[in-house]
Amino acid sequence: MKRIGLTGPIGCGKSTIARWLGERPGVAVIDADIVAREALDPGTAAVEAVYERFGEDLRGPDGRLDRAALGRIVFADAAALRDLEAIVHPAVRPRILAALDAAERDGATVAIIEAIKLVEGGLATLCDEVWLVTCDDRVQRERLVARDGDRGDITSRIEAQGGLVGRVRPVATRTIDTSGSAEAVRAEVERLLEGPASGRD
Repeated sequence: MKRIGLTGPIGCGKSTIARWLGERPGVAVIDADIVAREALDPGTAAVEAVYERFGEDLRGPDGRLDRAALGRIVFADAAALRDLEAIVHPAVRPRILAALDAAERDGATVAIIEAIKLVEGGLATLCDEVWLVTCDDRVQRERLVARDGDRGDITSRIEAQGGLVGRVRPVATRTIDTSGSAEAVRAEVERLLEGPASGRD
């Protein structure tokens, strides 16, 4: 089973590409965001560590983590974001490994690990290929405004990911620029999926 890491800044189309790939027979998509949410379910060691670091005010009336409030904290404070990642990444990795094993047992020929923190979380080392999804800055902001609307929040979220492309590029085997039409990008994704497992584009 070939393992492909899929990453890139918010608003550049990473999730759309993952959805396209997931429509292909034999392709399993593992969304690290979903895995991270599960790692912070009530009662997990990771979520208790979050409350210890960031405060009990984040524990909602239903016992679940107030993710929106946590996001406002970490997107405005680089040190807080690093502390959160130090809690979450070690909890996510074994779950990703288990999901890869399950995909292979189910007969998948390709597994996609969709993760914005593919490198920082140590997940790139699990992959045969790393696909970096990028787009023009203007296109990125237009997409995020159309999707989320809050320009101030968008700016802080983009800044919180500062340098992501530079961190990933040294390990990326493929780079996909999604600034063009959806049809052209999808054709490129199909070509890359059918292509060789090594080399750089």
